[in-house]
Amino acid sequence: MSTPSLPFDPVAEATRHWREHGWTDAAVGMEAVTSLMRAQAIVQARVDEVLRPLQLTFARYELLMLLSFTRTGALPMAKAGARLQVHPASVTNAASRLEAADLVRRRPHPEDGRGVLVEITPAGRALAAEATARINEVFTAPELSNDRMRDLIDILRDLRRSAGDFGG
Repeated sequence: MSTPSLPFDPVAEATRHWREHGWTDAAVGMEAVTSLMRAQAIVQARVDEVLRPLQLTFARYELLMLLSFTRTGALPMAKAGARLQVHPASVTNAASRLEAADLVRRRPHPEDGRGVLVEITPAGRALAAEATARINEVFTAPELSNDRMRDLIDILRDLRRSAGDFGG
């Protein structure tokens, strides 16, 4: 971590202040959201540290992996964006950066005159494999036990489902 550890929990301190200012009804929600945002920043920093030497962002890594999991190594750009749950401009940006590095190529969709396929190259597959070996070190070294991780996953899935992130 780049910031020094504090001798107290700043989120708990903020929660105390929330209650002191009369916002008791919102205090637990503020604490949950702030904790989630801080945890996301911590995890993002760890992932960035692993991927940066490979000149990848997590968004680009996700696109490489999505393509590597397909039968043909290619997907329509619109479908890739939908599966990654990102704005079309985001998948276009990621594909452009990866294409400039010869990790993917874009070509017209053979069955849809307006569509564009994004396809992983052999260099993209090799980099995805190397990045996965590195990022799996982050995934297999969490600070929580597997049981606690499963609880967290369940809670976050409930949050995502209730927000309309997916059906079912």
